[in-house]
Amino acid sequence: PRSGPTASSTPALSLPAQHHLAKSTMFRLATTTARGLAVPKAFAPSMVARTMGTHPDAGVAPELLEKLGEMSTQALVDALWVMGYPQCQIEGARPLAPGMKCVGNAVTVRFLPFRQDLMADKPAGEASPEYVAFEKCGPNEVLVMASTGPWESVGGDIKFLRLMQRNIAGLVTDGSVRDTDELIGYGFPVFSFSTTAKQGPAVMVPWEEGGVIECGGVTVRPGDAILADQDGAVVCPGSLVEEVIKSAHEREEIEVSHLIPSRSWADWVVTPQRAGHKCGQNGRPVRTSLSKF
Repeated sequence: PRSGPTASSTPALSLPAQHHLAKSTMFRLATTTARGLAVPKAFAPSMVARTMGTHPDAGVAPELLEKLGEMSTQALVDALWVMGYPQCQIEGARPLAPGMKCVGNAVTVRFLPFRQDLMADKPAGEASPEYVAFEKCGPNEVLVMASTGPWESVGGDIKFLRLMQRNIAGLVTDGSVRDTDELIGYGFPVFSFSTTAKQGPAVMVPWEEGGVIECGGVTVRPGDAILADQDGAVVCPGSLVEEVIKSAHEREEIEVSHLIPSRSWADWVVTPQRAGHKCGQNGRPVRTSLSKF
């Protein structure tokens, strides 16, 4: 018979011990790599702990995007709120022109503050991260660009001409855009903090595409659903879209059921007198209670 402890008799490591083992393993791997030595075969790729999270980037199906596009951003925010996602609006992203609305899967680009060595290391021309991202965009994609500041330009008419050619669903950024009239003429929705005449490359570098970014104070992952209208731009985790649509419809039914079915809102608010207000000589109400309610 074999002597010594068996697998079943070996005590399991405590959680702190597991963390310590993982950290020490990663340190040994990093040290080995830095010295130019071969990584031991024992450390197969499946055994190496991840140093950062992964993200689903398959995106939301077109039929679900179509249903999501029928909602307003207010309805989406309300549904996400009750589901435990209170921070979902990209702060500062406003429509470039009235009537703009878009829905699509997020394609992400992240900018970094300008440094000459970054410009030297960044791929040039069509291999630059923003142009790579452009080629991932189409009718079901919204390009989300994380600027380094609200007044910095993420692009203008020349750069974004390609987005028009790709028939993109929309562009959302917490920075600014330039060549406003031309962009409006391109026909795709643009949501930005503001507009500017300044050139972006003087202050920031497009550094990464396809990664998880922070835009307007919220996290955006590739494949998240973006819905934007006149009230701003909202991010919805791609895996929650179907549930969010169902929740939004249920909330809408509840809200409608609380209204008085036999009367229209116009019957109550056309005049202060009709709403039950006591009016003064100038016709303005002198109290705010609605007695008919």
